[in-house]
Amino acid sequence: MAAKSVPHFHNDTGVAVIHVGVHEFMCIGAKPPFDHPHVFLDMGDDNEIVCPYCSTLYRYKATLKAEESEPADCLWHAEAATAA
Repeated sequence: MAAKSVPHFHNDTGVAVIHVGVHEFMCIGAKPPFDHPHVFLDMGDDNEIVCPYCSTLYRYKATLKAEESEPADCLWHAEAATAA
């Protein structure tokens, strides 16, 4: 059974607003190793939310898919673990 993945977003470039295609996601602040604790954000019925750690404003945009953001480079993918 495949697990549903929660999208992770970052604001490495310091943009004022990140548009996302989901209401529930993780904010990591900046890219590792400069990330803050990965915090789960849930907009609920609202269309925007501010991260309590980095103050990034996220806005829901219905035309985006779950794994998309504007700017596009704000979507973060964890590096795959390598076997030793």
